[in-house]
Amino acid sequence: MTEPRRPVNQHKAYHAHVYFDADTVAFASNLCKQAGEKFGLKVGRVHEKPIGPHTRWSCQITFGTKHFDDFIPWLDQHREGLSVLVHALSGDDLKDHTDYAYWLGDEAELDLSIFQ
Repeated sequence: MTEPRRPVNQHKAYHAHVYFDADTVAFASNLCKQAGEKFGLKVGRVHEKPIGPHTRWSCQITFGTKHFDDFIPWLDQHREGLSVLVHALSGDDLKDHTDYAYWLGDEAELDLSIFQ
């Protein structure tokens, strides 16, 4: 199995989707809240169901290239084993979730059929 691609700061805007389950929802919610407060980032709702292409529960954090170099290492250090999808916001949803998709931790399956 190949290693997941690590995030690279080469896009203007990004989403980070923190994945969790019933056992880690409280930790993940707090992690996302801390990220928003510490870096001044927009944090979306905590979804306790699959939504969009995400087959696992998730919370979305929106950020740009300006915050990338501080936020991504912080998130990687504090995620405590949670998987995080980091993808570009290029305007092409399929490319963003494939060609421009990067991972902290283990890669999770995405349902790309919604982009067809």
